[in-house]
Order: sequence, then C-alpha cells, then structure tokens
Amino acid sequence: MKTRNPKNRADLKIKRNDYVLEVGGGHNPHRRSNVVVDKYADSNYHRSGDLIVRNNQKFMEADGENLPFDKNTFDYVICNQVLEHVENPERFLKEQFRVAKQGFIETPSLIGEYLFPKKSHKWVILELENKLVLYPKEKMNFNSVVDFGDMFLDYLPTHSIAYKLLQRTYPNLITVRYEWKNEIEFIVDPKSPELVKYFTENWTQEMYHQFFNSRSKLADVKEMLWAVGNLISTFSRTIINRKFGLSGNLSNTIKYKGV
Repeated sequence: MKTRNPKNRADLKIKRNDYVLEVGGGHNPHRRSNVVVDKYADSNYHRSGDLIVRNNQKFMEADGENLPFDKNTFDYVICNQVLEHVENPERFLKEQFRVAKQGFIETPSLIGEYLFPKKSHKWVILELENKLVLYPKEKMNFNSVVDFGDMFLDYLPTHSIAYKLLQRTYPNLITVRYEWKNEIEFIVDPKSPELVKYFTENWTQEMYHQFFNSRSKLADVKEMLWAVGNLISTFSRTIINRKFGLSGNLSNTIKYKGV
C-alpha cells in the first residue's frame, strides 16, 4: 500500500539499522543504500554519467526483473529514476515487493517527461487515486525534441531559492515520489478512457484539481513554512558536511570498473 509522498530523497522513512537495497543506483546512488544493483554496468545509455559505487556500498550486476535475493532480504528498497526504463514493469515491481518490506519509487511525471525527455524511457508515469499508472510512451506520438533538463534538474535547483521551495511544496510536479509498504496497486498500459485521457488529451481544470489536490490557504502556508525550514536545514547540513569533509564527493566514492 502507499504510505506517503516524500518531499525529496532525503525525506525517506529509513530506520538507522535498516538493510537497504537500491535497484539501478547508476551515477548517483543514495547514500543510505547498503547494496546497489545495476543491469548495465558498462553502458551509460540509461543514465547521465559513469556508474558510481560509494565506499560503504556493495555492488552487484543484476537485472531488476530477476533479483538474486531471497524474500524479505532487505528492510527497504530504493528505485530512483529506473521504472520508466524497464521492459516489464509488472515483473520489475513484483521483484521489489518480494525482496523488501517497503520502499521508495521515483520517476519523472508526465510534465517532467515533456520538460526533459529521454529516448531510453519506455513508460510515462502518473500517480492517480494512489495508484501508479504506466502508459507506453510510444503510444503518445511523443515528438518533443527540446530538452530543458539542464534548466530544471541543475540550473534552477542551484540558483533559485524560489524554485527549491516549489520543489518542496509540490514534490510531484515534475516527478512522481511514492513510498510504499508490502505491495502497491499499479496499472500498466491502461485501457480505461478515464485514465488514458491524462496521457493523450489536453488537461481540464477538473483534471488539474484531481491531480493536484487543492489546499486551503492555511495548509498552503504550512507547506511553505515546512519548505523554508527544510531548505534551511539542508543548507546547514551541507555547510557542516563540507567543514568536516563529509560532503560525499568523489574522494569517498569510486567509479565502477567491473567486478
């Protein structure tokens, strides 16, 4: 079942002693992951840089649709920007439910896919009525050739406090961030017109309202105050980490060069 929508990847409900798997850590594995698996160790087609393994992590080359672990081996599994790439999302998701008790999934949203489209993405994903809905990208006649990824993934997060606040108050605007326990409901290649319309038609005010639940002014202020506090906390941690040499740069990581 769905438990919540985390504000960001630092907002995950991972306990101190949890044994954590990451499926497809790629060039930016989560610092909390104990074991990282990746299907493509020698190709960057599905990622934005060379494979990275941090010095506190074990790496295994493995397919997320056939994980080499027993049931409930892990307490938590992270899947960040991977689900949209897979051949068989049903099998891929069920493998995560099998090997871990709970986890986190992040993908580009429909809006995110239009802002920074990738040829390697096979699925466009939305969360609708607490379910993950995966629609085949090839059915959308997707012809966007302009990629604003550098702006929305790098430039604005680096230079704009206002944009950072937007990311925190509407975390599912350009991404889908979904934390779960046990199993989740999902739909692959929906046939229902009520679901397909989100991927193939211009959105109406009613669809906006359904997707972005309206908030009261008080709730909106609370969200903004939380975002400001979180931004200050994140900035403070970054300064402290840099001061004590804990910034996590390449000095305490290695580029994976094969087993």
